[in-house]
Amino acid sequence: MTSHLRAAPSQDRFTAETEGFRRELLAHCYRMTGSAYDAEDLVQETYLRAWRAYAGFERRASIRAWLYKIATNVCLTALEPRRIRLLPSGLAGPYDGPDRPPSHVAPGEVTWLEPLPDRWIAPPADGPAAALIRRESLRLALIASLQHLPARQRAMLILREVLAFSAAETAEILDTTTAAVKSGLQRARARLDELERAPEELLEPTDKRARALLDGYIAAFERSDAGLLEQVLRADATLEATPFRDWQSGRAMCIHILDAYVLGAPGDWRMIATTANAQPAAVVYHRDADGALRADGVVVLAPTATGVSRVIKFHDPALVPAFGFSDWLAD
Repeated sequence: MTSHLRAAPSQDRFTAETEGFRRELLAHCYRMTGSAYDAEDLVQETYLRAWRAYAGFERRASIRAWLYKIATNVCLTALEPRRIRLLPSGLAGPYDGPDRPPSHVAPGEVTWLEPLPDRWIAPPADGPAAALIRRESLRLALIASLQHLPARQRAMLILREVLAFSAAETAEILDTTTAAVKSGLQRARARLDELERAPEELLEPTDKRARALLDGYIAAFERSDAGLLEQVLRADATLEATPFRDWQSGRAMCIHILDAYVLGAPGDWRMIATTANAQPAAVVYHRDADGALRADGVVVLAPTATGVSRVIKFHDPALVPAFGFSDWLAD
């Protein structure tokens, strides 16, 4: 009993000093892994390791840098045996073959990128500039590109350019030299330049234009009205969905695929607006053979001033509860 009482203040002190970083560490682990579920597990592992090492923490670095060192190394260890997480557009170019429904990828053949519910991460505490960095660093296009970098280069780029650690701090976190950080960062930037499409000015989810585009997309599905998509999608819009290999480029092709193979009859779909990766999104329900509306997944839009440039649908019913919604809906 006495030793328990002696340990309690240390636990309280640890919690007081570290708990405020939990959600930003979750965002960090998500950027590293491309998986919200993996990120959650890795943050738990980070805090377990931090608690075990807390008594020996010598405070030569800030507590934040110390936690990031632990979290980054936890991520690097977890990433060693794993394949990278992809979107369909990371597999090949857009499908331009004969007309047919998109083809499934065999289970286990590809490890798919996952969206991050915005509710999992804390609102920024340091004003508008911090908010901008956080939003841009979690958008799906960047997360997808980051997964193509070697894990240590990915860490260097995130630590330096997203989290604004100095080269020396980054070297300390990664147990390497400042020169190695500078070299790795240069290679990472060059690779990202090859991978990323032309940068877009995305509307914030709170922008009334972004909400109107999301509402229009939802209405098109709930009413089974392909014509509404003409008002939502840009002429150069792309459409992709996990776990399908094929993806479409160009508004006409996107609308054709949705109209021919997806929309169905009015009432087949129900969507509820939310946000993911700092982008407008919706949890998706589909009516099953028994007439019940069951969780189907999450769709994330990339809204611009001229319309939606990219639609990504994640067919994973388990995502819906992760976004805070029921796995079924009553009519």
